[in-house]
Amino acid sequence: MPDLILMDGGELEMNAVKDVLENELNLHIPVAGMVKNDKHRTARLLYGDLDQPIDLDPHSQGFYLLTRIQDEVHRFAITFHRQLRNKNSLASKLEMIQGVGPKTRTKLLRQFKTINHIKEASVEDIEKLGISKKVAQAIKVSLQAQ
Repeated sequence: MPDLILMDGGELEMNAVKDVLENELNLHIPVAGMVKNDKHRTARLLYGDLDQPIDLDPHSQGFYLLTRIQDEVHRFAITFHRQLRNKNSLASKLEMIQGVGPKTRTKLLRQFKTINHIKEASVEDIEKLGISKKVAQAIKVSLQAQ
């Protein structure tokens, strides 16, 4: 088990995490919240049972480390949400094509990964996935039109 859980967020988020850890998972792990200021920069930590604010020296190595951790958390979250959004928009474009359902969409995405790769594939390449020639042609025509 970790000695400390660092999380991005203030009192509300911290208390929700503490509640889940203690009351649902029966874990007693300290939680510290990394709080940002009005300029969206790391400003302080909240720590302890009473969510006590700990002001940080912005020139210290500890502050630098916390800022890097918080920046990485944001980068990871943004990347994840973009991937999720792109995957959903990709799926909806494919499912709008007559004859393409969830199974066909899954086959296409597993093999070609992106709409651009599907666009570049030949009808024969699409047929090799077990998709009928008629549907493969419909896929090509629909994606070329987009």
